[in-house]
Amino acid sequence: MSISPPAPAAPAASRLTDRKRHAIVAAAIAEFRANGFEATSMDKIAASAGVSKRTVYNHFPSKDELFAQILHQLWDSSAALMAIAYRAGVPLREQLLELMSQKMALLQDGYFLDLARVAIAETIHSPARAQDMVARLSDKEEGVTTWLRAAQADGKLLKADPLFSATLLQGQLKTFAFWPQVTMGQPPLPPTMQRQVVETAVDMFLAYYA
Repeated sequence: MSISPPAPAAPAASRLTDRKRHAIVAAAIAEFRANGFEATSMDKIAASAGVSKRTVYNHFPSKDELFAQILHQLWDSSAALMAIAYRAGVPLREQLLELMSQKMALLQDGYFLDLARVAIAETIHSPARAQDMVARLSDKEEGVTTWLRAAQADGKLLKADPLFSATLLQGQLKTFAFWPQVTMGQPPLPPTMQRQVVETAVDMFLAYYA
């Protein structure tokens, strides 16, 4: 059996660049949360990140581009955890419990919640700017919607708008495990409550749609 050689390590300069980019995004999230989009300057972000203002602009030509990167990270965080494909022959409840448990884990992740607070705050303050940035992501279909569409095609769920159905299902989780944390600073749900919310949401959904 042949063994592939290890992948070459990234050059030191590349790793340093990646660290600086990560530091800039982290600093921007902190500044946007503390001061809002309009009151946050690229100077403040540079100082908070410990880099020069020129370095910030080398990575992000404008504050709008930096905010757009935060929205992309918010989407990527969600998409990475929701990439469970529909499996024909596996009970719907088992699959949905797995899918919604991953969704619950995402909704209770501190970094995800920080990104969500920044995005939601700017949407409220400047709907036009936020809507323009969100529109760049509109061609991507969220994982739960994709799963529901496949289950419908397999004849296991009632024919209904999969986007509406996905919003209905996930909305039950967000009522307990997202909006209270984002808007009122409540702590994450304890594991027993997380399981109760997930199981109840799934069972109610299947009682109607299965």
